[in-house]
Amino acid sequence: MQTTTQEEQKLWQNWVATRDPHAGDLLIKKYTPLVSYHVQRIGTNLPKNISKDELTSLGMMGLFDALNKFDIHRDLKFDTYASFRVRGAIIDGLRKEDWLPRSAREKSKKMELQIEAMEQQLGRHVTPEEVAEQLNINVDDVYQTMQEHFMSNILSIDEHNTDQDDTEIKSFAIRDHLTKTPEEEAVRTELLQDLVESILKLNEKEQQVLSLFYTEELTLTEIGEMLHLSTSRISQIHSKAIFKLRKILSAEMPNE
Repeated sequence: MQTTTQEEQKLWQNWVATRDPHAGDLLIKKYTPLVSYHVQRIGTNLPKNISKDELTSLGMMGLFDALNKFDIHRDLKFDTYASFRVRGAIIDGLRKEDWLPRSAREKSKKMELQIEAMEQQLGRHVTPEEVAEQLNINVDDVYQTMQEHFMSNILSIDEHNTDQDDTEIKSFAIRDHLTKTPEEEAVRTELLQDLVESILKLNEKEQQVLSLFYTEELTLTEIGEMLHLSTSRISQIHSKAIFKLRKILSAEMPNE
C-alpha cells in the first residue's frame, strides 16, 4: 500500500481519535511487510518444522499491539516501534511454545559430546564435514543442528522485558518474569564479552556476514546482493561461523 505522508497522518489521526476500523486496516496493510521481514530473518535459524505461517501469526499480533500502543506525539517512527514489537512477539511466542523439541535438544547434546571427544582425540578443532562423517549424517544436518542450538542460546542471553520504554530498547526482547541477580548479570556480561572476542577470531567474511545479519539486520538475500554472492553461499558462511562459535555458548550457557 502506497500512501503519502499527509495521507498516513490522516489515517493515524482517525485511528487515534476514534479507532476507525478502516484507518486501522489500511495502517496494518501498509506495515505488514515488516512482519514478513522479521519472519524471514528469525526463521533462518529455526527448525524446518516451525512454519512461516506460525511465525507470521505471532508477528501480526506484535503489529496489532504496536498499532494500539503507539503514541503519535512521540519523536519515534512507527516502523521502528513496530519492528521491536513484531520481533519481540515472535521471539516471545517461540520461548513460550518451547520451539526446540526435546529430540532436537538431545541431538544437539549428542553432537556436542561427539565433537568434544573428536577434538580431544585429534588435539584440534574439527570441521563440520568430519563431524558429519563420524555421525554418518549429512553435513547440512550438522550446520542446522548447531544453528538451532545457537539460536536457542541467543534467546536465553537476550532477555529484556517487551513492555519497557521503547527509547531504552537496544536489542530484541524476550519477556522474562524473573529478576536476575548481580551474579547472573555478571555472568551474562562476561559471556557477551567472550562471544565478541570469539567473533574476532573468525575470518573477515564470516565476521562481515554475522555483523550484517545480527547488527545491521539485513536478510541473507540482502547480504548476498551486497557482497555479490548467492544467498546459499551466504547461508553457508553464516552456518560455518555459528559452528565455530558453538564452543563458547555451549560452555557458558546453562543446559535447558
